[in-house]
Amino acid sequence: MLEKLRQVEEKYDQMQAQLCDPEVIADMGRYRGLARETKRLEPVVETLRVYHAALRAQQEAGALLDDPEFRELAEEELARAKQVAEDSWSQLKILLLPRDPNDDKSVIVEIRGGAGGEEAALFCAVLFRMYGMYAEAKHWKAELINANETELGGFKEICFSIEGDGAYSRLKFESGVHRVQRVPETESQGRIHTSTVTVAVLPEAEDVDIEVNPADLQIDTFRASGAGGQHINKTESAIRITHLPTGTVVECQDERSQHKNRDRAMKVLRSRLLQAEQEKQQAAIAGERRAQVGTGDRSERIRTYNYPQGRVSDHRIGLTLYKIEAILNGDLDEIVDALITADTAEKLRMDN
Repeated sequence: MLEKLRQVEEKYDQMQAQLCDPEVIADMGRYRGLARETKRLEPVVETLRVYHAALRAQQEAGALLDDPEFRELAEEELARAKQVAEDSWSQLKILLLPRDPNDDKSVIVEIRGGAGGEEAALFCAVLFRMYGMYAEAKHWKAELINANETELGGFKEICFSIEGDGAYSRLKFESGVHRVQRVPETESQGRIHTSTVTVAVLPEAEDVDIEVNPADLQIDTFRASGAGGQHINKTESAIRITHLPTGTVVECQDERSQHKNRDRAMKVLRSRLLQAEQEKQQAAIAGERRAQVGTGDRSERIRTYNYPQGRVSDHRIGLTLYKIEAILNGDLDEIVDALITADTAEKLRMDN
């Protein structure tokens, strides 16, 4: 591991020097790539240097232990330096864990109502708002791609993109079945209903990630529709793209421009195809996103939102927080950080 760290530090120093090279500065694409890679390696190198400094401090303190005048001070310094060395070494092991190649990417989020009918559709709208507010807090850009609205303001399904550095790294754990327990407004006897919503978070695929043959696509145009006749587009600007080899169908009808709708639909299609290919490579359960989100049955869930108790429970890590209002207003960091910590701990366990 020390040899690997030495190579990382050497590579980092070389790239730092290259970033000062006038030829590299003139080539904006190369410069940005180097700057991005340097930024990625920086935490490793900084932590490594803290570790080496702590080792040197231990040696210096150890050399003073035989001196009665400095013994007490040296023991304190030795204990402090040992703790810093241990902490930085633990951090280095985490920093050297294999990275998910998709972590830096933007995402496509798909939310669909599961069990619960209209109540599930209404909770789709709640989760859409929650992720939108979280994106806003992170200074990411959220854009609607397609929505199938209901009469009461919910969504049977809704698809949107969130663009921003590291969006996938923080949102990938949201994939799965989300269960809501609350009293619907239409419930006269005050009974709590349980409904489910499925969430799929797909890393946004780039052209270089997956090649789509135009001959494999069937592209149809149609008029956009809205709940109760709202926002109906009088022209055929909505787009439906069918990927014939896999049967994957994508629709986009948010924009009034057919060209923009086509671009967005292709973005979703590439992301879905990339996801399916990655699942195949990882020998995941067949059925593309079904392996990620389950069937939407009430018994399957990764998280429960209990309105009467003001509680949100993530069942994967046994975390329960009594701040449902804040969470549904986009305050997701405590949950996300806990999930990332648990995932890191599991990777460390497997690595050992």
